[in-house]
Amino acid sequence: MGSRVLVLLALVVLPGAAFMGISTYYLFPEWDTLGKSVQNYQKLAQAPGSSVRDLSVAQAAEHRHRLNCFAEGIGVLLGGVIVSVGIHGICTLPRQRF
Repeated sequence: MGSRVLVLLALVVLPGAAFMGISTYYLFPEWDTLGKSVQNYQKLAQAPGSSVRDLSVAQAAEHRHRLNCFAEGIGVLLGGVIVSVGIHGICTLPRQRF
């Protein structure tokens, strides 16, 4: 393996894969929390004794978790783009003749 391939692997592909893995690791617990937050909001919306303040707090929590899931999902996609750029760079390197 040439030095250019090793540089692309070490500086582009592996950090992109790590970034994608870390974002995925944090996405799944946040996704689970979003589901619980949505269920809590629906339960409060159907309860006859809930106030507007309770609904507003529950809605803010749901939006917070929704935004966090969006941000982590963008991190996964960005890591995939970085990995694909590195792999494309490796594939387009000129072949050395011996």
